[in-house]
Amino acid sequence: MVSIATWNVENLFTPDADSGPDTAAEFAAKADALAATISEMDPDVLALQEIGALGALENVLGRVGGRWYVETAEPDGRGIRVAIAARTPLSQVYQVGPFLDGLRPVQVDDTAVGETAMGRPALHAVVDGVHVLTCHLKSKLLTFPGGRFSPRDEDERARFATYALFRRAAEAATVRAAATTILAADGDAPLVVLGDLNDTVDAATTQLMAGPPGSEIGTGGYTQPDSGDRQRLWNLAAHIPEDQRFSRIYRGRRELIDHILVSHALVDQIADGAVTTDHAGVTPSVTDNPAERRNSPGSDHRPVMAIAS
Repeated sequence: MVSIATWNVENLFTPDADSGPDTAAEFAAKADALAATISEMDPDVLALQEIGALGALENVLGRVGGRWYVETAEPDGRGIRVAIAARTPLSQVYQVGPFLDGLRPVQVDDTAVGETAMGRPALHAVVDGVHVLTCHLKSKLLTFPGGRFSPRDEDERARFATYALFRRAAEAATVRAAATTILAADGDAPLVVLGDLNDTVDAATTQLMAGPPGSEIGTGGYTQPDSGDRQRLWNLAAHIPEDQRFSRIYRGRRELIDHILVSHALVDQIADGAVTTDHAGVTPSVTDNPAERRNSPGSDHRPVMAIAS
């Protein structure tokens, strides 16, 4: 494996699906745009989020051409899931769903019923000897009872923002636990954890996935080996050129919410500037209503790609 990318392709459904584009022509425009970006990146491994209909993904990869090996996780209630596509076969494929041991059920709405598993299972596979673990954590974009995107009042907004944070934190901890298991078995294992983490580099939910604190790319401790290295994951955001250090634009504000983290075995193989997000052209600015882009081509996210040397 030389290059790996993660991309939230934004509601990849066929026109016959509830969340899909209205017409076949609009689906074709979206598929063409996605395929053009994937072709331009030409990744060896591609982690994808918001895959709806499996036929839609097959359609996009068919437009890219060549042989693809694909595995997908189970969908959430809206029908979207994560996937891993690679140019070489995938092995040791499994899902990560139930919250890690010790977490109590997490409140996710105004009812008394708590959640005990990720809303969208994470997916693991081994590609060319490298462990790949992709996830799509709970969004900060809120959905209120009845499918509303606007709250009835500010108390409701505050509650549901809190529920979303509860869930995103539990999901991040669960993915981190899956990484811990892999690295506990072999601290020298090459591991990539990547996907739409739905928060920034310095957010608590992103930070907890890194593992032991104290050594990040660009800090004084980065070049000093320590006992935490065998469990540490390094976020490659620091290797992205500053003018590209975003993967979404929300109400005009640039945010890096899609991330690639790598284990100790891989971190020295990624050079400064070898992680990029500039493959998909102009990035649209989004609001709190995802339905506004139902018939828009491409995606509202920029792909993040890392090239190992």
